[in-house]
Amino acid sequence: MAEKTHMELLKAIRDNIETVIVGKRESIELLINCLICGGHALIEDVPGLGKTSMVSALAGSLDLTFKRIQFTPDVLPSDITGFTMYNAVTGEKEFHNGAVMSQVILADEINRTSPKTQSALLQAMQENQVTVDSVTHELPVPFMVCATQNPVELTGTYPLPEAQLDRFLVRISMGYPGRTDEISILEKNRSGQSVSSIKPVAAADDIIRLRQTVETVKCARGIMTYIVELAEYTRNHNDVSLGISPRASIALMRASMALALMEGRDHVLPDDVQKMIRPVLAHRLVLNPHAYVRNQTANSVLDSAVNTIKVPGIGR
Repeated sequence: MAEKTHMELLKAIRDNIETVIVGKRESIELLINCLICGGHALIEDVPGLGKTSMVSALAGSLDLTFKRIQFTPDVLPSDITGFTMYNAVTGEKEFHNGAVMSQVILADEINRTSPKTQSALLQAMQENQVTVDSVTHELPVPFMVCATQNPVELTGTYPLPEAQLDRFLVRISMGYPGRTDEISILEKNRSGQSVSSIKPVAAADDIIRLRQTVETVKCARGIMTYIVELAEYTRNHNDVSLGISPRASIALMRASMALALMEGRDHVLPDDVQKMIRPVLAHRLVLNPHAYVRNQTANSVLDSAVNTIKVPGIGR
């Protein structure tokens, strides 16, 4: 059987997810973009909009190991990373895998656990490894964390610290479905169609190949300069107390490269950067109190950056 092209693979994954997730193509494509970048996704919205179902549908579409961690106040860091235990028979210490030792991790309602437990994911998300009792353990490849959270205003939630938010390549908001889409959701649930019915359409080697293909997408120096100028704009903005870091600039470049690939191109356009700037950068900006008085938001600051910074020419 002939090997699928990258466009065929991407379409197969998207179409498979859409068999159970209705009317959320933009959210699905952001999640797939994150997957092929080698990044992690934060999905935020009120309960009941399909955050967990979308991640489960992605995991069901991939022939990868999958683990769901239900974050609650009593979850401990060792539940995530693993722990060592003395074996009285052999007289040696043995490492017991934590939940993070899977290829796709669903960190469900991550902001319902304590900041101490949230931070257990930091090294895993940045370095694809965990260190327990001074011993480093490599995580499986490919590896991806998809975290869901309810808005921080809801009861019983802990806001994610800036260092944790910066590890997520994109933040995705589901939003309420339109009337027609919601009727389709009801019809699917009436007929008993669920995420458990999804079959894998891509394997680990396919995802690794897609990630390698993303790295071949050309990003001209002019595009890189454009990204840096956008980042500098946020650092110098009067309403921003914590601007965009170099890690965030890298994330925006890689997400733009992945978007170019998903649209069938081998090079990044300024439009790609502009399309990805909100999902990649908005959750990393920290505004100062003056911004809230003036009804400024992270998105409005980024929109201002796009409207202010000169767009590079194609050949620049």
